[in-house]
Amino acid sequence: MYDRYNRHINYLRISVTDRCNLRCRYCMPEEGIQLLKHTDILSFEEITEVVKAAVELGVEKIRLTGGEPLVRKDIVNLVAMIAAVNGINDLSMTTNGILLEKFAKPVKEAGLQRINISLDTLNPEKFRQITRGGELSAVLKGIDAAIKAGLNPVKINCVIFKSSLEEDAQQVKEFCAKNNLKVRFIHQMNLETGEFSIVEGGEGGNCKQCNRLRLMANGMVKPCLFDEQEFSVRKLGPKQALLNALESKPAQGCTNSTGSFYNIGG
Repeated sequence: MYDRYNRHINYLRISVTDRCNLRCRYCMPEEGIQLLKHTDILSFEEITEVVKAAVELGVEKIRLTGGEPLVRKDIVNLVAMIAAVNGINDLSMTTNGILLEKFAKPVKEAGLQRINISLDTLNPEKFRQITRGGELSAVLKGIDAAIKAGLNPVKINCVIFKSSLEEDAQQVKEFCAKNNLKVRFIHQMNLETGEFSIVEGGEGGNCKQCNRLRLMANGMVKPCLFDEQEFSVRKLGPKQALLNALESKPAQGCTNSTGSFYNIGG
């Protein structure tokens, strides 16, 4: 399907939960968040119906995000349900990697093809500071498990604050080179001020070539991360919500004062 700017929209990012087992400083406020009620979060069946409608409209690429997708109960079953939908050529996930050592093999067997793992530093103390208590060793074990499970390619998402020449970023780059991993440098973004840029080593942030819509955990379809419009799959039905988002997709992202990275999926 094509939007009004003739961009080919074939990619749906799905936030399966607003919950996370880390509290990263650039993603979540220190005081915590007001979590969605479980009844407000889409069931696996509802998510699968949205995926089916999206595929009928031309979507062929699905990415599962959060929050942290691996904290969603029975996430392996959801992966299997989505993988069973005919027409999906690319099924991936973005994770912080904390639980990946446990889940890498099961999600691969369920049909997940590839994975992106967040890693901003290789300094254990800095990692704990950035994530407010996370253990770097768990992420490194998760990366190793993903490689062994055959989730190929394994990509590393590294948030940078000013430049990819920063010491932590360069150490992550060297680690990726040694382990045959692909690294993507993501400049820290600000939804409220509309601050974003093109991902180094990736395609995100390039509005002229944007090919995605976003499904939030509460069933709202967003045309853009930096846009406040949203359309309910529960009220409108999956197909109409997707079409409304498609028709409302802006030429370029602007600002978003109503959403946050932890519940939209970054």
